[in-house]
Amino acid sequence: GNIYWTDHGFNLIEVARLNGSFRFVIISQGLDQPRSIAVHPEKGYLFWTEWGQTPCIGRARLDGSEKVVLVSLGIAWPNGISIDYEENKLYWCDARTDKIERIDLESGGNREIVLSGSNVDMFSVAVFGAYIYWSDR
Repeated sequence: GNIYWTDHGFNLIEVARLNGSFRFVIISQGLDQPRSIAVHPEKGYLFWTEWGQTPCIGRARLDGSEKVVLVSLGIAWPNGISIDYEENKLYWCDARTDKIERIDLESGGNREIVLSGSNVDMFSVAVFGAYIYWSDR
């Protein structure tokens, strides 16, 4: 198995084996303050959020190829992301808009607001079965 992570200081997404060997930078171009990642091994997708000058949610293959932006409008500080493997949905929370939203992870379409609060400062989100869990600061 592999582990994936973001490096905020160098604007990278990296991968390594679980024991730390074979460390490799898979995305080093075009990232601006990557925050969180989620991996869908079965479909071969990697998803991430970015805070930078142009906040967005991106998707690429696990080797960093076929990089696309799925969401770039109506987001400000996208923090945590989570995959609903049964429904093929991608969830994210936004610390500035105080929302949890979701999209189809293949097309990026069918965007929906799942939860909207006020002064919540959402930090992370997780989906398991019929439940959504989130944390705030």
